[in-house]
Amino acid sequence: MHTREEKLAAFGRLLDIMDALREKCPWNAEQTFDSIRRLTEEEVYELSDAILEGDRQATAKEIGDLLYHMVFYARIGQEEGAFDIADCIEKICDKMVFRHPHVFGPDAGKATSAKEIADTWELVKAKEKGGNKRVMAGIPKAMPSLLKAIAMQEKARGCGFDWEKKEDVWEKVAEEYREVSEAPEEKREEEFGDLLFAVINAARLYGVDPEAALNRSSEKFRRRFTYLEEQTLRKGLQFKDMTLAQMDALWDEAKAKGL
Repeated sequence: MHTREEKLAAFGRLLDIMDALREKCPWNAEQTFDSIRRLTEEEVYELSDAILEGDRQATAKEIGDLLYHMVFYARIGQEEGAFDIADCIEKICDKMVFRHPHVFGPDAGKATSAKEIADTWELVKAKEKGGNKRVMAGIPKAMPSLLKAIAMQEKARGCGFDWEKKEDVWEKVAEEYREVSEAPEEKREEEFGDLLFAVINAARLYGVDPEAALNRSSEKFRRRFTYLEEQTLRKGLQFKDMTLAQMDALWDEAKAKGL
């Protein structure tokens, strides 16, 4: 591992490279907040993939890519006279110090648990905002729906609004299931949404990341369907030539092979 001095030097090198690219590279010079925003979103998903795959070298690479984007935004902000990288770092430092009174404040050193911190997190944040910003206001409307649901549930938990016993959530899931099965057509979408929200809540309560769980199931479906497709082609057939029973048989083969 590197020393603190080496880490600072590496960050300084990145700032120097950004300055050079912004001043001497035509492509980099043309970029704006809006033009690189989409690229940043891609980098976030690539980092997520590397973490899910457990590839630490790829994770390090993707963290670097994302850090480059953060420095890029800060450089553009500096050119506009709005802020620079030091402002960004100071803001996050101030925020973290304020939100962790058990580390930096008058309660520093007092015994606490991760659960106690999580359970009061949103209340601490509300004090930071002067009580003028609503708890859910910080969740972007454009956020992917599954991630938005998790974020909302976590924020509610941080205010103490959560199930006392995780087992109690299953009655809510069962209730939403019944409402979906009985819903008229015009209410079906809403009721499906409520059911999905309840299932995501159950996963959270049981310590399961629903995004990771759904991704794993999706990849399993991809492997098994690809096997089905390859076996179909190997037999000289097309999907339209096969019965559902034939497809199911190949699907079961894929399962038996551990795909």
